[in-house]
Order: sequence, then C-alpha cells, then structure tokens
Amino acid sequence: MSGRVVPTDQIQITKNANQLNVVLRNPDPVSMSAEAEPHYRGKPLSQQGQFGEIMKELDRMVGLDNVKELVFEIYALLRIGGFRAEVGLMANSQVYHMVFKGNPGTGKTTVARIIAKLLQTMGVLSKGHLIEVERADLVGEYIGHTALKTRELVKKALGGVLFIDEAYSLARGGEKDFGKEAIDTLVKAMEDHKNQFILILAGYSQEMELFLHTNPGLPSRFPIQLDFPDYTVDQLMQIAEIMIKEREYALMPQTEMKIRQQIMTEKQQSDPETAFSNARYVRNLIEKAMRNHAVRLLNQHTQQPSKQDLMNLRPEDVKLERKPAKEIYKTL
Repeated sequence: MSGRVVPTDQIQITKNANQLNVVLRNPDPVSMSAEAEPHYRGKPLSQQGQFGEIMKELDRMVGLDNVKELVFEIYALLRIGGFRAEVGLMANSQVYHMVFKGNPGTGKTTVARIIAKLLQTMGVLSKGHLIEVERADLVGEYIGHTALKTRELVKKALGGVLFIDEAYSLARGGEKDFGKEAIDTLVKAMEDHKNQFILILAGYSQEMELFLHTNPGLPSRFPIQLDFPDYTVDQLMQIAEIMIKEREYALMPQTEMKIRQQIMTEKQQSDPETAFSNARYVRNLIEKAMRNHAVRLLNQHTQQPSKQDLMNLRPEDVKLERKPAKEIYKTL
C-alpha cells in the first residue's frame, strides 16, 4: 500500500497501512539527535505542532485502529482544505456530528475529548471543550421545560462538543415522553447553530441503531458513525499494565495470571443484560487490589515496609467477585 503524505509548516505526516508517522522537517538535521526526539510508533515525532501532541495522546490508547484512521482522515481533509483555499479553490466544509456505538469502558468519552481538541486545533471549533450529559440533564418535568434545558446545554456547548451518553434513553418513553422533545430540540439546534458545535451521541450498539430510526431526520445528520468493539483479553491486560505503571505499582507474575483469569471469567459471564464494562472493569479490579494491598501491608508491618513491598501487588490482593445479575435481583 502506498503512503499518503500531507505537508505542514513544521512537520511531515505520512499515513501508511494504519501507521501514522510524524517527522520533523528541519533544515539542519544535525541540530537534533535521534535520542532527544520523542517517538511515535517507532518513528521520530516532532514536539512542534499541536496535532503531534493530540496523536500521541490518541496513540497511547490501546486498540481503536478505526478511530485513529478517522482522526487522520479529518486532519488530512482540513489540511488539504487549507491548501486549496490558499490557491483559490473551494474548501468545502463537512458535517462532523457523530455516533459512537459500543459497550461501557471502550474509550468513547476519551475519544470525544481528543476529537474536540483536534477540531479546535484545526479551526473547526472555537473552544474545543466537551460538555458531557445524559437523559436527566436534558429532559424536564413539564411541557416546555425539556426544550429550555436542552437549549441551555447546547448554548454551553457552542464552540465545542456536546456528548450525550446513553442517548437512546431519550426515545424510550414513546411519543408522549419528554425525551422526544429533547430529540426535536437537538435536531433544530443542529440547523440553527450549524458548524458552531459538534453533537456526539453514544451508547450500546443495538440500542443506538434503534434510536437513530426513531426520528426520520437523525441518520442523515450523523455522517460519522464509529463502532467501539469490546477489548480482547490481551488488550485489557495492556490497559491493566498501563494503569499499574501510572500508579507506580508492580505485578508479580502470579498476580498477572490471576488478573488475566479474572478478566476472562468476567467476559464469559457477561450477557446482553449485564454488558462487560471493559476498561472500567479493569480499573475497578486494579483499584480494589490496591486497597487490599494497603490493608495487607498494615496488618503485616508495624514499621515502614520496603519499597518493593509498597509496589508489589500479590495474587491475594486481587479479589473482586462478581455476582450474576439474576442472583442480585433475587435478593432485592
């Protein structure tokens, strides 16, 4: 596959087989050593340019190849649009409203923040902030209240991104539910404030498919629809290792095996009613292990534990039992 090259004022960006390499265009290559230059997927990455910083943040996320491809496409389109404008050609604007489909903990909110930064950097959005809301923030208690609340949130989101999690819940109450009023108000706001904010709707894949068909005008208004698949066990272990490293802990080999087994068991036990929460489950597992580790050390040491003891999470620290949903309901 041949690569694509997009020149910029300070960096050269090459796209090749889902790999993004950003290389400094420096007239004096001797002035910066290879060791001093940060790297992106094994290639030098210039610290100059906000796009490079955004891509480093995105690349630190495990998986999400389709998301990274989309971010590059948007960047390339906007850069080429700038070059077209410079030579007198029409630089057409596009609609960037999006739908994110996937289970919890698959990175949807984090990606929304990164996209907001990218669009602000490229001049599409004036502020690049993210307003995260759910049904309770939009739906009011009486006729007219919902439209007022929704318009207020749109106003706060102008210049940035309005991110609605579990957006399908707006359509669950039927025709007489105030959620329908929120949907209608959002559709109108997309027209009234065209190109002034980006609306991202997020939620479970099947529910979002059904939701998009509750209003004839919805599907065509969201030209970008991204699937966020569940992480594999290996990817979740990568996420666990990142979390452990960031918190300055360490996993013993037996602990790593136990965490892997816990993740595999949880994924197998999950069903459509109790969707696996992916990275959230891993975070909860790690944070519970850290608390168990602290209790164990206090019970075993009357004086200062060694640095190794303070860092090592042992197998007995990993205890997060999951009760099946049906069993939980029986006890209520």
